[in-house]
Amino acid sequence: MQKFNGYLLVDKPTGISSFGVVARVRRQLSQLIGKKVKVGHTGTLDPFASGLMIIVIGEYCKRAQEFSKLDKTYEATLRLGQTSSTGDVEGELTKVSNERPSLLQIEKALESLRGEIEQTPPIFSAIKIGGQRAYKLARAGKPVEMPKRKVVITRLELLDYAYPDVKIVCDVSSGTYVRSLAEDIGIALKTGAYTLSLRRTRVGRWIVADAISLDNEDISRAIQDQP
Repeated sequence: MQKFNGYLLVDKPTGISSFGVVARVRRQLSQLIGKKVKVGHTGTLDPFASGLMIIVIGEYCKRAQEFSKLDKTYEATLRLGQTSSTGDVEGELTKVSNERPSLLQIEKALESLRGEIEQTPPIFSAIKIGGQRAYKLARAGKPVEMPKRKVVITRLELLDYAYPDVKIVCDVSSGTYVRSLAEDIGIALKTGAYTLSLRRTRVGRWIVADAISLDNEDISRAIQDQP
């Protein structure tokens, strides 16, 4: 009987959860061998986000930590002038300002957030607070106090600016939330901001260009076993 052990690079589409990706990979591999295959992920991506996910399979599920605490690269489009209750397009929007920052102001805001910074993670996140996921507490209407954490923004560059949208690329340490980074940019500009779109293009040494589509008909051929 065929046995799967290794990891798989998947380009997650928007509109599906990380757990949904795991379920689809598990279902396809299990159908191939007629037996349930153990499958896990090494770091979530929000449903509205796309990009690289490293999926671990079989015995590699025990090695998930080897892939999870790595630096990452993201491309994101931020929308100025409003904030979001979730930090992204899925939340309730609140108007903040009609101010149109100059290109120089955008550059200065980005410069101020490079290096080691303190970041407050979004309340709508999978971080555990008192043993419960923060997003579950938030959805239940319970007060959630998120502890600040130190993260490192190695690169934060402007790719395009056409008000109200700002496109950036950033290299960040593990545990960084781009939704929070977008909010910090909005605070620096005094305009408010939220994440309109998000794509993860790199995890450690792996890049999304080497990932397969979730709709690939034979994902078993893409499984790797040399980390």
